[in-house]
Amino acid sequence: MPHSAIHNFGSINLDHFYRVPHLVKPGETLASHDYRVGLGGKGANQSLATARAGGRICHWGRLGRQDSWARDTLARAGVDVSCVELVDEPSGHAIIQVDDRGENAIILFPGANHGFHPVELSTLIETTRPGDWLLLQNECNALAEVMVRAADHGLNVVFNPAPMTDEVLSLPLGACRLLFVNRVEAAGLAEVEEASTAEALLDALAAKLPGCETVLTLGGEGAWYQYGDERLHQPALPVTPVDTTAAGDTFIGYYLAALQEARPVGDCLRRAATAAALGVQRPGAAESIPERDEVERALRNGPAGS
Repeated sequence: MPHSAIHNFGSINLDHFYRVPHLVKPGETLASHDYRVGLGGKGANQSLATARAGGRICHWGRLGRQDSWARDTLARAGVDVSCVELVDEPSGHAIIQVDDRGENAIILFPGANHGFHPVELSTLIETTRPGDWLLLQNECNALAEVMVRAADHGLNVVFNPAPMTDEVLSLPLGACRLLFVNRVEAAGLAEVEEASTAEALLDALAAKLPGCETVLTLGGEGAWYQYGDERLHQPALPVTPVDTTAAGDTFIGYYLAALQEARPVGDCLRRAATAAALGVQRPGAAESIPERDEVERALRNGPAGS
């Protein structure tokens, strides 16, 4: 039986993909030879991954009323969407051009993701129980207020500062219990060079946030866990990536689901790394996130042969 509940105060975006011969130039009108729309946003991806991993997760989000299919997609995966509000304003979305050489250009519109009000967020926090987990990314507004109120309520605050911006440095990061960062985010938070070694990044993060557990994901260099004097390394798994989109979100979702089951940290890392290794072998974002049975099979047989 799962332990403490996970709540995700997270973005829900619609990703509009256009395949074009070349990226549009100023003043140019260009025909696209393919178009598709899919579920996106780091928040939605992480909720989806947690649910596919077997975790119990409730998503707190805002979505334009006309895009209720995105909420339905999360619900079908097992996400509790009772706290996803349908509103009379545009959803967050990205317009993504991909040219024939694989180059891309992206316009991101935060939309409804930036329309949260402190009063309604306080109400949501009051519905939780002390000891529950609250997952945050950097794609919604009011993060500072949420971090403080959640910590005061006894929640374990989990933060993935993506996309990394200068504003992240002014957030009350001392309220966080667990931090998920990649190389860019770790260097930005610790204010050190991106080329720093994993050990140097971890040392700098420990000095800045000594009371926070940290999971550092480094792609082909594997992943690290750090808390106090404890430091664990999960080597990268031997696969050939096709598309790394949503790999970090997959890792986070599977790690949290394993943590919810009270698994040891080493097991959390291994399950998360295996799920991410499966995801990077297929194209797409949300659609690349594997199901739990695939991950269980890969844990037995290896992710390359699953």
